[in-house]
Amino acid sequence: MRRTAKGVAVLASTALALTLVACGGEEQGAGEGSTTDPATMKAELTWWDTSDPKNEGPVFQELIARFNQTYPNVKINYQSVPFGEAQNQFKTAAQAETGAPDILRAEVAWVPEFASLGYLYALDGSELLADESDFLATPLASNKYDGKTYGVPQVTDTLSLMYNKKLLAEAGVAAAPTTWAELKTAAQAVKQKTGADGLYLNPAGYFLLPFLYGEGGDLVDVPAKKIVIGSDQNVAGLKIAKDLIDSGAAVPPPATDSYGTMMTLFKEEKVAMIINGPWEVNNVAQAPTFGGVENLGIAPVPSGSARAGGPVGGHNYTIWSGMSEEKVEAAVAFVAFMSSTESQAFLAEKLGLLPTRKSAYEIDAVLSNPIVTAYQPAVEAAVGRPWIPEAGQFFDPLDQMATEVLIQNRDPKAALDEVAKRYQAEVVTAYGF
Repeated sequence: MRRTAKGVAVLASTALALTLVACGGEEQGAGEGSTTDPATMKAELTWWDTSDPKNEGPVFQELIARFNQTYPNVKINYQSVPFGEAQNQFKTAAQAETGAPDILRAEVAWVPEFASLGYLYALDGSELLADESDFLATPLASNKYDGKTYGVPQVTDTLSLMYNKKLLAEAGVAAAPTTWAELKTAAQAVKQKTGADGLYLNPAGYFLLPFLYGEGGDLVDVPAKKIVIGSDQNVAGLKIAKDLIDSGAAVPPPATDSYGTMMTLFKEEKVAMIINGPWEVNNVAQAPTFGGVENLGIAPVPSGSARAGGPVGGHNYTIWSGMSEEKVEAAVAFVAFMSSTESQAFLAEKLGLLPTRKSAYEIDAVLSNPIVTAYQPAVEAAVGRPWIPEAGQFFDPLDQMATEVLIQNRDPKAALDEVAKRYQAEVVTAYGF
């Protein structure tokens, strides 16, 4: 019996017994209730970490070392896999039933897709969901598919306005802009009075979502099974982003390595404001020329005519359904440790990452963390994404559109209409317009 695309694997009850349920109803049990002493548990697991290898990776490896203090004989083969490549690499390996990691740090939109393909263990009834109510509802929802739960939240995030406090003060900007119009004015003031550029917009689909959401737009209407990316609201939002560049308020982005360029300019104090998320806080804080975390301002993304809000983001821990059965107990133990309240608080303290457990926000180190506190309004205003199997495929067309509009000066309406056609042809083929 195959245990990937044609089978759904379920991690069962507190005993951590493993049951494999095939499409035809066949059941195969393996493993009894375990009372294994952590010191004697033996296994070798591969974990694909898709975080930034320089900024975040070393801290996750610190957590692995802490895990091994309790589980000394569970070897974790840590592999840093580029975020932009991991989704397709995992699908290819899982389909081939070889080479996939036992544990994957999956972007929130990937989980429903991988689950629909049978590539992930369902975790319902396992130790990992014994305290399910402690997870924040929105991050947990990204792990749900067809009535089952296929991951546990590692970290939640959203986009925010990140700004250089010193440059805004020198430009006479007293507070973070709250609307796109205020952002434009503030960026122009910075350029005129400080010599630095005011704003950098990364020309990628994810980073344009606050502009679309700001005018009341979205990508699809799931209940109506309708593609709405070409709406008038989205055209209006995209025109606002384009005007920020055309007017000189924002730096014209390059065609290559636009994200890296954005971060370099911001850290070197050559640009005052960017749209980005908490995963870059540690990177900025450690930049020798920036002035530390004390000089970093964080605010919700500015609003359009309808609302203010960035996309709900984050990552989840998932377990590959094709792993050998004898590893399951160790995999559960590892994910339980990595997603624990204590581990999430550790990541918040070290990196400013936002916990997904309610209990983590009750720990003093998290309560007093200025980055976590600063991001709370942004998270509260974040816009939920559609948790459908196709959601992870929305962004290739959006990225191409962003490049065409913000760099190649293509008409926003024409570019969005092209995305809509691609969505129907390639992504949500059952949806209409």
